[in-house]
Amino acid sequence: MLVRDAMSTVVLTIGPAHTLRQAAALMSARRVGAAVVHDPDAGGIGILTERDILDSVGLGQDPDTEHAHAHTTTDVVFATPSWSLEEAAHAMAHGGFRHLIVLDRGEPAGIVSVRDLIRCWVTALPGARPQPRRVPV
Repeated sequence: MLVRDAMSTVVLTIGPAHTLRQAAALMSARRVGAAVVHDPDAGGIGILTERDILDSVGLGQDPDTEHAHAHTTTDVVFATPSWSLEEAAHAMAHGGFRHLIVLDRGEPAGIVSVRDLIRCWVTALPGARPQPRRVPV
């Protein structure tokens, strides 16, 4: 099975000037754990995760004044749609993260998460019944 089979193609994209509260509200509304941060001035594409927001709030920072650019990971490992799920899992385990941005021809085509990998592997087990896929709105 390939990353293209597991990834979510509905990608939340935010700008670097979004506050962490705005990012959290958008992520919550879409029921996703990560957002692609598009920042052409800082080199392109990064990722902001729920963990980044949680860490900031845990440090006592104000989510209304903290901006996404200050908490975005820009040293990103990207997957391609043709990666195997095993390659994606290895990259996540090796890098210690739970989301991979999937690039196709240099553009974000989706995000694959650990949850996506587990869903695919569980439904591929012998005797498993296909489960409906939750698609963010």
